[in-house]
Amino acid sequence: MFDIVKRNYERGLWSKEMVKMAVKKGVITKEQYKEITGEDYEAQ
Repeated sequence: MFDIVKRNYERGLWSKEMVKMAVKKGVITKEQYKEITGEDYEAQ
């Protein structure tokens, strides 16, 4: 799933909020969020 999330984000199909939702749902880790977006994950 990480590859799919990353590819969709890089293509502009997913926003940072959508990537955050993937972390909340346990699809990717906080570390993977940082790898994808370049920013630390901060829960809201």
